Amino acid sequence: MHTDSPIKFNYWLAPVAFLYGIGVRFRNFLFNKDILEGKQFPVPVISIGNLAVGGTGKTPHTEYIIRLIKDKYKVAVLSRGYKRKTKGFILADDKSSSKTLGDEPYQMHLKFPEILVAVDEDKRHGIQYLLDLPAEQKPEVILLDDAFQHRYVTPSLSIVLSDYNRLFYYDQLLPVGRLREPKEGIRRADIVIVSKCIDELKPIDCRIIEADANLLAHQNIFFTQIIYGKMLPVFPEYTETDTPALDKADRLLVVTGIAHPELFIEKAKKYTDNVTSLTFSDHHDFTQKDIKKMQAFFSASDATGKSYILTTEKDAVRLKDNPHIPEEWKGAVFYLPIEIDFHIKNDLSFDEIITKHIKTFRNNSI
Repeated sequence: MHTDSPIKFNYWLAPVAFLYGIGVRFRNFLFNKDILEGKQFPVPVISIGNLAVGGTGKTPHTEYIIRLIKDKYKVAVLSRGYKRKTKGFILADDKSSSKTLGDEPYQMHLKFPEILVAVDEDKRHGIQYLLDLPAEQKPEVILLDDAFQHRYVTPSLSIVLSDYNRLFYYDQLLPVGRLREPKEGIRRADIVIVSKCIDELKPIDCRIIEADANLLAHQNIFFTQIIYGKMLPVFPEYTETDTPALDKADRLLVVTGIAHPELFIEKAKKYTDNVTSLTFSDHHDFTQKDIKKMQAFFSASDATGKSYILTTEKDAVRLKDNPHIPEEWKGAVFYLPIEIDFHIKNDLSFDEIITKHIKTFRNNSI
């Protein structure tokens, strides 16, 4: 199990974590006592967040909910738009890019053009802006990306993700560990999802995790895993086929700018025996120097077979906008789309909880 690989902590930073914890606990105390006030809104507002920094899979889980409800309701996704080059509220349109929205919101805008995608650092302001749109645009459900700590908004339903490989109750506060707030913050969640589970996870393992998480009676826990789709071209106008037929002699350069690329790199190794990885920090903005590193891969004199670049879905939207990529190898750049699947089914399904919550909230509002 995951406990066989102990989490590494920066224990020498414990004094900083202690002071950080005092500040975070005091802030939560002010909200819990209504000294600082979280605003509620007249539409279902579903928050998808986590206790820790780093990738737990919020975007594919948000996309799962979009697919679940978009044919029944007018849906909006509101995100901070991490590492975008803009400020304030922006509503995605046909002129948007990863630089104006951030990579993940832009990814969702491309995949779901029928919904509203907006970014705003101030989520309370962003929600109000969405609700002030004309009646034909006004969303009926709002999904908040990475908003668990944004307590100036009180969501109608709160979902928190925890990586199976770094479960929140084993972790420590920043900067010793990766927790943004103390572990007891999990009790504000309505749903806890253990993400990135392994295929071999058994029902007994799930029961152990549920017991160790020490959740409240009303909290539901689910277990999901990442499902990779087939390789797709980043620049489809340059390729003759959507999915290349890789030979074991073909060379694959795996380019990632995500928090935890290990699972993705392992997946890439199933395509060919010749895999080289080039990893960058999460949300990395690829520079001309980075592109030259990739170019060196194509220029290798000992190359046998064909050469391809494989990247993540999130990185693909940034590469697509990148002006430094040479035309001659755009036909060799592919990405792996991801979705999530629920590993072990509960008596009450995740889908039922989401759809019932939205329906009940709207009926009560009416």
